[in-house]
Amino acid sequence: MRLFCFGLGYTGRALSDALAAEGWQVTGTTRKGGPASLAFARDGPLTDPRAALGGASHILSGVPPDAAGCPVLDAHGPDLARQGGVAWIGYLSTTGVYGDRGGDWVDEATEPRPSGERQRQRRAAEAGWLGLWRQYGLPVHVFRLAGIYGPGRSALDAVRAGEARRIVKPGQVFSRIHVADIVAVLMASMARPDPGAIYNVADDEPAAAQTVVEHACRLLGVEPPPVEALETAALSPMARSFYADNRRVRNDRIKRELGVHLAYPTYREGLAAILTGAPMGTAQ
Repeated sequence: MRLFCFGLGYTGRALSDALAAEGWQVTGTTRKGGPASLAFARDGPLTDPRAALGGASHILSGVPPDAAGCPVLDAHGPDLARQGGVAWIGYLSTTGVYGDRGGDWVDEATEPRPSGERQRQRRAAEAGWLGLWRQYGLPVHVFRLAGIYGPGRSALDAVRAGEARRIVKPGQVFSRIHVADIVAVLMASMARPDPGAIYNVADDEPAAAQTVVEHACRLLGVEPPPVEALETAALSPMARSFYADNRRVRNDRIKRELGVHLAYPTYREGLAAILTGAPMGTAQ
């Protein structure tokens, strides 16, 4: 088995490590290249895509779109369309494509209604990747990820760094997912390909951001940061945009169709494992 990963970022590296431990060959790209990776950027596509993609049984893209579109599809869509022998292709999207639902639940049957430009770009990228399935029969799967956290990237890390904030917007909740559970979902999909499928990847308990920060502070035995009202909080436009949407994300499909049981069904289990430095659990 061989995985080629466009974008060896936080999630891509976690998946690569898990597959390599099972004997897979893993190659992929980073912006600047480096050990065991190739350079890829919008202004710097793969110099030899046939050699890079040749022999790949599985392909994953975690490269985000920009205002011009999906960089991977724009540079290498034709190369992917000609790719033979590939058993599975995954595209990492976001639950942001659902837009604001006033705190209501959404599932994969909910029509996307992106409310911001970045979310609209993601939705367009999804359509592009699924177009490879519809037009060429490639085994494309879309994974809509909730807010990603894990070792080195959690509320615990923010509290320790003195960067955590308790910003409150009444009634606001977010869905999130531990990176180990993302890996488990991707591996389960690889074992049960269903071309054209879309999966929400989120945990069982949407929660307010300040609730997670408060729990992280309790685990660390420190006082939580002061409460800040969203209306008066000093935030960058990007940071403020995260509070524009309010929704709860259902995850029934990954359980029903992929047989996944989350290792970290809520932020409490996830933060507890990060705190103790326990090896990342895997969903069953």
